[in-house]
Amino acid sequence: MPEYATITYPEEDRPDRRFERIIGKSAALESVLEQVEQVASTDSTVLIEGETGTGKELVAHAIHNASQRCGRAFIKLNCAAIPLDLLESELFGHEKGAFTGAIVQKIGRFEMADKGTLFLDEVGDIPPALQPKLLRVLQEQEFERLGSGRTHKVDVRLVAATNRNLVKMVARGQFRSDLYYRLNVFPVLLPSLRERREDIPALVMHFVNLFSRRMGKQVDGIPPETMAAFQSYSWPGNIRELQNMVERSVILSRDGVLQNPLHKKQTELTIPSLHRTRTYYSSKALEDSHRALILETLEQAGWIVGGPRGAVGKLGLKRTTLLGKMRRLGISRPFPPEGTDVFGEARADAQI
Repeated sequence: MPEYATITYPEEDRPDRRFERIIGKSAALESVLEQVEQVASTDSTVLIEGETGTGKELVAHAIHNASQRCGRAFIKLNCAAIPLDLLESELFGHEKGAFTGAIVQKIGRFEMADKGTLFLDEVGDIPPALQPKLLRVLQEQEFERLGSGRTHKVDVRLVAATNRNLVKMVARGQFRSDLYYRLNVFPVLLPSLRERREDIPALVMHFVNLFSRRMGKQVDGIPPETMAAFQSYSWPGNIRELQNMVERSVILSRDGVLQNPLHKKQTELTIPSLHRTRTYYSSKALEDSHRALILETLEQAGWIVGGPRGAVGKLGLKRTTLLGKMRRLGISRPFPPEGTDVFGEARADAQI
């Protein structure tokens, strides 16, 4: 009888951890939670940065739950999900007749969050025309609804999140520098799942527990090879991707044993073996994943390709292999140093 990792089913859903629903004990995660504890008791603005799917909303909830505003409203808004012409109304509200289709008065998210916390996700997608109004409400804690000259005072603690590089957006003139500095009072950078692989077993157990009960399926164990597959995969979609993959595994489970959705005949993007990958997804999806991972790693390495601090060390690739992939995927340095080509390589005609 093979030895499987045993799934336990607690009698209650409420975890013992101080921060609800945040799973893991890795050093990278503990560092984030320590920062959350430090800033939660204040009213300072927090900017949560990290890749898509790393749990930015959960951390925003944790900040609210550990603050003195716990018990008050926690209002959230995904700025990228709202059409640009409606975003101002969503934030600040409008009066009846303020524009075509405004048939009733609407309360905005800042008013809803009064005395509580407002979480603005994808804050980098706020259009430049609206950024001065957001800056004003952060500085003065006051605003006007669309179509009204009356000023409303609010007491709101703002937590913002983005997966975009706001510093680069400021340099390109796409984001106001004064708004960036106002948002970046206390930055919190969330690690990717590949940077906290030791948390993957606990996360897998948590999601198996969640989905097996939700589906009414009994899953008693996880084969070692299945858990190893989960831990070796690079998870470009981070925790959100892991959650969806575990849900699929629970659906496929048979005889109380969790199935491995990352079969050997299917391809996956792994770290550090990027050069040996196959694809579980379509070739286009795999290419997009490769490109996103390489770009992210190059940006983290300051576009240094070789050497101990370069992207090759982080990806586990040879220098020539990475340069070849960059050329094939159309990845080039935005502003290459003088005397180099778009890949940062010295030109043959350059005087060095």
